[in-house]
This record gives sequence, C-alpha cells and structure tokens, in this order.
Amino acid sequence: MTNNPRSTLLLASTVLTAVLALYIALVALGNITDFDNNQQYVHHVLAMDTTFKDDDLMWRAITSKGLQDTAYVAIIVWETAAALVLIWATWLWIRRQHAPARRFTTYGTLMLMLLFGAGFLAIGGEWFAMWQSEDWNGLDAATRVLLFSGVVLIVAHLPSGEAADAKRPQ
Repeated sequence: MTNNPRSTLLLASTVLTAVLALYIALVALGNITDFDNNQQYVHHVLAMDTTFKDDDLMWRAITSKGLQDTAYVAIIVWETAAALVLIWATWLWIRRQHAPARRFTTYGTLMLMLLFGAGFLAIGGEWFAMWQSEDWNGLDAATRVLLFSGVVLIVAHLPSGEAADAKRPQ
C-alpha cells in the first residue's frame, strides 16, 4: 500500500476488522472452554432470579433449563459464526479484495449488532430486566461490542476513492 489517505483507510478497515474478529473469536472460545460459568450468566438472566422480582415482570422469566441451555448454545454458535465471517473478511481485506471484504465485514458486524444490541441490550436488558441485576448484568460489555461493531462498520464503508480510481484510464 502506498502512503495516501485511501490506503490508510483500507489499512484501518483491515486492522479494525481483524481486531473485532479476534475479540469475538476469543469471546466464543471463552464461552466454549468456560461453559459452566458463562452458562450460569444466561440461566440467571433468563430466570430473572436476581432482579427486583416485580410480579408485573416475572411472568417473562424462562426457568426451563432446557430452554436456557438452548439459548446459550445458540449464542455461542452465533458468536462463532460471526467470528468466522469476520476472519474471512479480514483475509479478503489483506488480499485487497475490497468489495467482498466490505460486504463480509458488514455481515459480521451486523451479526454482532443483532446479538449484542437486540439480544443482550434489548431482550436481556429490557425484556428480562437484566439492568436490575447487580451480579448478572452484561449491559456494559454488550454496549462496548455494539459500539465497536458500529465503528468498524462505519470505517469499512467510508468512501475510499476506489471507484474513482477504477474509472481512470491506465
């Protein structure tokens, strides 16, 4: 890459995508290798057993261990899939295949935004009142992942001038 704003932006897209891929791969690995401890987090959030136990909300609780375990495994599968998509996107950025790299970066970041935004912030935080729990509250971590994913998505979509370069006669 030459030292110009376009190549610097492409480098930033590559590095940010790689860092997010590494992060979510480590999160998934941690959930797989420390299955029992992280499983407890999902059980407590879904059971709502550390919330204020307001009768108007407790009907939302899921106390079935089978459903709780299914939700936890689904989270791990989703995290792993997102990590693989972002690893692939990183590889495409490195190979300077910018259009597919941008597309797969978009897929991976949106997967994380769905999981951490819709899943953890909206459903966990509000539906299951996770914000009420002092012990099993993952809202700060979910917000960090959501914001980091958003930054990566924005940087990957900043105009790099590639289209203008492609139209210029050689």
